[in-house]
Amino acid sequence: MASRRVAITGLGIISALGLNLAENWESLRNGRSGIGPVSVPDVAGVGLKMQNGAQVRGFDPLKHFAGGKDTQLDRFAQFSVVAAREAFKDSGISLTPELRENAAIVCGSAVGGQSAIEVGFEDLWVHGRGRVHPLTIPKTMANAGASHISMDLGLAGPVYTVSTACSSANHAIGQAFRLVRDGEADLAVTGGAEAFFTIGMLKAWEAMRVVAPDTCRPFSKDRRGMILGEGGAMMILEPMEAAQARGARIYAEVCGMGMTSDAHHLTQPTVDGPARAMRGALREAGMAPEEVGYINAHGTGTAGNDPIETKAIREVFGAHADKLAVSSTKSMHGHALGAAGALEAIATIMALHHGILPPTANFTERDPECDLDYIPNQSRAVRVRAALSNSFAFGGLNAVVAFRAYKS
Repeated sequence: MASRRVAITGLGIISALGLNLAENWESLRNGRSGIGPVSVPDVAGVGLKMQNGAQVRGFDPLKHFAGGKDTQLDRFAQFSVVAAREAFKDSGISLTPELRENAAIVCGSAVGGQSAIEVGFEDLWVHGRGRVHPLTIPKTMANAGASHISMDLGLAGPVYTVSTACSSANHAIGQAFRLVRDGEADLAVTGGAEAFFTIGMLKAWEAMRVVAPDTCRPFSKDRRGMILGEGGAMMILEPMEAAQARGARIYAEVCGMGMTSDAHHLTQPTVDGPARAMRGALREAGMAPEEVGYINAHGTGTAGNDPIETKAIREVFGAHADKLAVSSTKSMHGHALGAAGALEAIATIMALHHGILPPTANFTERDPECDLDYIPNQSRAVRVRAALSNSFAFGGLNAVVAFRAYKS
């Protein structure tokens, strides 16, 4: 079968910026950050130094899961299903028996059901109960989000989860894109979800010493580290011809992915790996570097990432790098680990669709080592032809997705 163009026809998202697509986009376009004081019960009394995070606030599982179903899903799986439902409804697609069997689900999650694990540990070691809840394993497993989407929407094609730390969602989106492009699936739900605001996980991140004490200031000279976030984001992919035939609203087109490994260090990035991933995405998309007008950067706000990513962008784009608009939306929704690429993909898609590029919030002072146009603090009304979304993970795993604006 000849390769097919792949349309994005539905979007769903829940994050610190809002409980749905409209709320998230309103926050993104206005540069409104969702970072605030961390709220996590310290059952073990170990003390949490981390003050700020980008938590999902105001989410009521009972509004989405009736009859006690909410107790069967870890928070990250709840985010997965809620985002997938919104994306599916947004797409307006009608399922036939054949389409159900040819619909794929590819999700990303780095750490899976951390809340379920933590509760189990509390039962054992804090409360001394000697046993854990019988659903601990089904709630903990990283594929639970994808499996619950499958059951909830009745999709029976290939379903799997990718776990590559902070690149998980981008790897998932790229895999789903290729399934639809190559005729292996006629519909795909793809994205990522993460919910790890537990005392154990936050203490582990404290030990890494990469979390900012105040807020996330990507590419700014006075940046002090990342801010952790949570959430879920999903999108619907389908063949362009099918989407056009049914008169669907098409947000944008997925057209390429690049994947590389630094083969260097577990936590220290290189220029070469990210640069090769960006080149790979451009190559698969058949996209000239000059066609790209916006990059949603990995942009963690750490001392290690931001100058390296800047150098990698300059290496790939040469003189055109000075004409690129670059922003890190982690400055608003935090670093959601395995879900980060999905949150950022939706920000990128909406930027292409609306002609508004989201800013890098909290930006204060230029860093000589970070010398690109980072859209500081205020969004920019600019229509661009194409965009990249970067994810560079611990373990040296890089995944970049290329998108094109859709012209009807």
